[in-house]
Amino acid sequence: MKLRVLGAVCAALALTLVGCSEKANTSDGGAKDKGGVKTGEGVTDSMITLGALTDMTGVYASLGKSVTQAQNLWVKQTNAAGGICGRKIALTVRDHGYDPQKAVAGYTELEPKVLGFVQFIGSPFVAAVEQRIDGQDKGLVLPQAWSANLLGSKYVRVIGATYDVETINAIDYLLAEKRIAKGDKVGHVYFEGDYGENALAGSKYAAKEAGLTVVEQKIKPTDNDMTAQVAALKQAGVKAVVVSAGPRQAASLVGVAAATGFKVPVVGNNSAFAPQLLKTQAGPALLKDYYVAASTLPIGDPGAGPAKLSKEYGAEYPKDGLDNGVIAGYTAATLYGEAMKKACAAKDLTRAGIDEALLTIKDFGSDFGMSHDFSDPAAPSTRESVIMKPNAGMPGGLKVVRPAEAAAAAKSYPLK
Repeated sequence: MKLRVLGAVCAALALTLVGCSEKANTSDGGAKDKGGVKTGEGVTDSMITLGALTDMTGVYASLGKSVTQAQNLWVKQTNAAGGICGRKIALTVRDHGYDPQKAVAGYTELEPKVLGFVQFIGSPFVAAVEQRIDGQDKGLVLPQAWSANLLGSKYVRVIGATYDVETINAIDYLLAEKRIAKGDKVGHVYFEGDYGENALAGSKYAAKEAGLTVVEQKIKPTDNDMTAQVAALKQAGVKAVVVSAGPRQAASLVGVAAATGFKVPVVGNNSAFAPQLLKTQAGPALLKDYYVAASTLPIGDPGAGPAKLSKEYGAEYPKDGLDNGVIAGYTAATLYGEAMKKACAAKDLTRAGIDEALLTIKDFGSDFGMSHDFSDPAAPSTRESVIMKPNAGMPGGLKVVRPAEAAAAAKSYPLK
């Protein structure tokens, strides 16, 4: 698999990566505990340590906080229930602030000390260390990133539809609702790098299948004012807009469009929304004609899974709001837990044992809207997406407007 990493990220990481790739892998031949269970990095007779590389202070700060707190909740619940394989669980967290050097430095620091990573926010940063993960480290990483460029690794496993597939499903929703039609132009505002460019590949494929034209607007994560992008898309005559960026960019885009009389539907990828946006000046515009695609039900959904988690999270963090980062974080932690339980049953708590155990999990997470299959590293765990609309009356600020579904174009889309 060819690694596609943003040039600027590569340059920033060059010094950090030098000299970090000579460590021999020790996972395969781990020691054995008293019960005959093989162990390796991050595992002692009494403790299993997992790592989390998050963003608490950067562009995805709200997501990082929710994901991390949800995973700490899972750790607390798991330990209260006796742990896994006779061991307590510990989570070691590092905040990289969506900075490439800090992200890779954090990985380099934690990797020898942990069994694997239950969180890693930022597709470009995950991609930057993927060769190390695949080549020598071999510790399972469950990223909060959905770039198709991460597919193919046995050790970096995407939970949910990749950005390209998710974008195809988002455009299909607009087509099904007759908000756009053959011959129309669709704008796409996207982050440079893995996330945005992978989403763009999806919009181009959907456009080709439906007879649409994509009008591109590339931006940087530091670009927060979308006035110029809205002006360009308005002049181009687009009938709808896809936004593959962060919550701030989505809010600016929708707010500026409303203020300038540019009345078109806008749909974002799963990371392009935060409920805090509904209390900003962009709130009314977001409530009117903004949509979000994702691979889970929203945290405020009345279904059994979200309702139970919402109650438990609210009891643990009564002063913090709810968003879909809660489900994303808890789902990843629960999945890691299931892999560890299976590995324990096979008496192999090494990294190799965890990786093999994950391949046996084929029906996971249905309580949160859809089932996930992890038996094929070359495929996302699902090609389905839920479409949601902001709703100020719902916990987490989102309500389902179309349940989990894979568009025909999403099913036929070639991932490689």
